[in-house]
Amino acid sequence: MGKQMAAKYDHLAVEKDRYQTWIEKGYFTAGDMSKTPYCVVIPPPNVTGKLHLGHAWDTTIQDILCRYKRMRGYDVLWLPGMDHAGIATQAKVDARLKEEGISRYDIGREKFLERAWDWKEEYASTIRQQWAKLGLSLDYTRERFTLDDGLSKAVRKVFVDLYNKGLIYQGERIINWDPEAKTALSNIEVEHKEIKGHMFYFKYKIVENGRELVIATTRPETMFADQAIFVHPDDDRYKDIVGMHAINPANGEALPIMADDYIDMSFGTAVMKCTPAHDPNDFALAQKYHLDMPICMNPDGTMNEMCGKYAGMDRFECRDALVKDFEAAGVVDHIEEHMHQVGHSQRTGVIVEPYLSKQWFVKMKPLAEEVLANQKIEDQKIHFVPERFEKTFTQWLENIEDWCISRQLWWGHRIPAWTNKETGEIYVGMEDPKDPENWQQDEDVLDTWFSSGLWAFSTLGWPEKTADLERYFPTDTLVTGYDIIFFWVARMAFQTRFAMHDRPFKDVLIHGLVRDNQGRKMSKSLGNGIDPMDVIQEKGADALRFFLTTNSTPGQDLRYDETKIDSSWNFINKIWNAARYVQMQVGDERPTLDTKTLSSADKWILSRRNEVLENVTKNMDRYELAMVGNELYSFVWDDFCSWYIELSKATLFSEDPKVVASTKAVLYTVLIDILKFLSPFMPFVTEEIYLDLPHDKESLNVETWPEHIDFEVTQDEIEEMQMVMSAIEAVREIKSTYNIKPGKDIAVSLRTDQNDFIALSDDAQAILTKMCHAQNEAELHSDDLLSRNIEHAVLTCAMNDLVDYKEEQTKLLKEIDRLNKEIQRASGMLKNPGFVNKAPAQKVQQEKDKLAKYQEQLALTQKQLSDVEQKL
Repeated sequence: MGKQMAAKYDHLAVEKDRYQTWIEKGYFTAGDMSKTPYCVVIPPPNVTGKLHLGHAWDTTIQDILCRYKRMRGYDVLWLPGMDHAGIATQAKVDARLKEEGISRYDIGREKFLERAWDWKEEYASTIRQQWAKLGLSLDYTRERFTLDDGLSKAVRKVFVDLYNKGLIYQGERIINWDPEAKTALSNIEVEHKEIKGHMFYFKYKIVENGRELVIATTRPETMFADQAIFVHPDDDRYKDIVGMHAINPANGEALPIMADDYIDMSFGTAVMKCTPAHDPNDFALAQKYHLDMPICMNPDGTMNEMCGKYAGMDRFECRDALVKDFEAAGVVDHIEEHMHQVGHSQRTGVIVEPYLSKQWFVKMKPLAEEVLANQKIEDQKIHFVPERFEKTFTQWLENIEDWCISRQLWWGHRIPAWTNKETGEIYVGMEDPKDPENWQQDEDVLDTWFSSGLWAFSTLGWPEKTADLERYFPTDTLVTGYDIIFFWVARMAFQTRFAMHDRPFKDVLIHGLVRDNQGRKMSKSLGNGIDPMDVIQEKGADALRFFLTTNSTPGQDLRYDETKIDSSWNFINKIWNAARYVQMQVGDERPTLDTKTLSSADKWILSRRNEVLENVTKNMDRYELAMVGNELYSFVWDDFCSWYIELSKATLFSEDPKVVASTKAVLYTVLIDILKFLSPFMPFVTEEIYLDLPHDKESLNVETWPEHIDFEVTQDEIEEMQMVMSAIEAVREIKSTYNIKPGKDIAVSLRTDQNDFIALSDDAQAILTKMCHAQNEAELHSDDLLSRNIEHAVLTCAMNDLVDYKEEQTKLLKEIDRLNKEIQRASGMLKNPGFVNKAPAQKVQQEKDKLAKYQEQLALTQKQLSDVEQKL
């Protein structure tokens, strides 16, 4: 046996250097061909900084699944990796260069990329350290990065194949433009926020008749690029001016007045200015009527030379100046405050500019339709847990738009497209042109999600035919938050379907967002963010892991609550103290369980252990980690620590060596199984305890999942122990209430609700006597009796005039009131169709069982009250 366990649990001592030992010994390296493969996809963190609580949450869930599957005998591959995060990382490197007084343009593309790779190495090291602190059982021999050579080859192949099939094209379209990052964004990289703006109503004079039109806009700064004015062809107010021209007050140009039924006659003045290069709807009208599409804004959000004296101004500075000049010139009809949704870049936070730009796009409809068709095939569909998120997934695919994949960045996968300098011919291919001096490669890089979307198979060696790809693809489970179903889950679905003709994974386990204890989303602006590394330093990785994974059901948000972290820490401390007690009893030798010499208490705890094994295994397979956590918490705290350890004190000092040996063996067996149950959730403390006990394997990491223990036991024996434990609680409560010394012997009688005496076995009577100094007798020779409802019986005590029946009446009335309220609550839930039809069947049955139990207890308590009132 190892060193004696410390008297006090110290998580910092327990977790120190433990992880490094596990990695060095190769406990988490996959590749045992004799076992069934199981592969989990880890959402790769980007290399821009620290892991957040959300990442700690989903990686801990994955780690729990991986550890559980290893113990169940699977060959588990959990491959770690990181994402290059194009926009975010480039912004960080740009900021670092700015601190040095230079920009990326000063040092050029190649030197900038060297700086970016230095950043990656620095922060990749930080991320690995954070993974280690969390205790993640990753196979580091297979770690990947989205810009490594293998993944870059996969990215290029998918791009070339999509292009050759006509699914990638280059075109001028209105895209979302980030003026700070100076790059295009996809629609899902834009976060719409409601802000207070203004609706500006300006006067336009008609050239032909001098009449004034009033036209509204929220973005006056784009007026320099206006190309036409539109009205509805059926609008009687404006039919006579169609074909005329109106003067643009921003630049004096005469704009043609045109008609199209796109115009909403009920909105504003029903007259719309058309700015094709700065609005997607206006762009569609310009295509229809072959209008020019000039751009009046620079990529950095400043106004260009089209804007005259406003050139060089920031777009919002120009807006203010232009409106001020219009007011002076009498052009402003009126201005209204206007609440509207405005797109913001998720990467930089700035307001996104709709912007006409030549970009690369993926034609999405054919790819989405292929995924949707396979969602109807059971062995090809992606199963969502909870199921309701499949609807979110399919609705987005059904309404999908083409994906803008080009980004105006330097950090990322360079688009494998070249233009011939003489002929203008476009070449897209796996290999660079053979005469590079005659070709110019596209300056843009691909959207980060293009490479992340290939993660499920590119990390396994594709496009090469590798052993890992053959063995582990498609992967089994992805764990991720509902906030990136569109970003990542959907992209992996259609890119994998295209490249591999298969699903990327069989199951997607969805969790929610981590919020603060007020339910608010964590953000820098609110200052409510929590660094998981700080929590680990103070409370330990095990406490954080148990809290994160057992306090929310799949798909639901999680509120960060420090008191619940403390509760997890207290639970770990409880296990630690229980283990010290068991360690002191069993010594250095591993006790052998003999199922033929079990006492009543032994049979009860082993029955509970078998029941817990069945429930935990079932719920682990269903991803119901919160239910697993509740089950284990109750079993460890209540059944094992509060009851069996206490009961063991009645048998460990028995004169019968077989009884003592059996108790020690059961203590050891159940504790070892508790460690196995909990090791996926709290790997550090369970490993420490395991190694301090007599053990079979060199580490708990290579142990197997518990199995059912067969032994002879009847339902009567189980119910007898439940009754005895309930009797012990009742006697202790009575003694406490009536100030009777705990060590004073007391006579009790256990009877059925038909008043038949219940005789106890020798084991059970010995426990009752030892634990609460009570003797079960068929007859109580006393007129002064007190009754309590207990499990499977009614307990009556001979009180010998110690009872205050008035006080007893008050207590029974309070108990009747409590039971009536519980019956009312349970009945109400069971009458609620929303609960009965939507709640899990197990939960509904629990409420039915509770209701029956409350009703039975109420009848017995009312009978006791009647007996007491007869004595008053």
